[in-house]
Amino acid sequence: MDKRLLDILVCPVTKGKLIKRDDELWSRQAALAFPIRDGIPVMLEGEARSLTVTEIETLEKDAR
Repeated sequence: MDKRLLDILVCPVTKGKLIKRDDELWSRQAALAFPIRDGIPVMLEGEARSLTVTEIETLEKDAR
């Protein structure tokens, strides 16, 4: 995924920053992971999965 695209995309739920992890974009504030399919981010809340407690803790550690 192009860095410029990631810089302008925001979480559709919280309008917060997204973090690319493998084939997903993670929203720390919404605790959701949005899939990237064929290089295209699917920014629909209904398509997102909930982040696990471990994944949220990983994000918090990385933010420090």
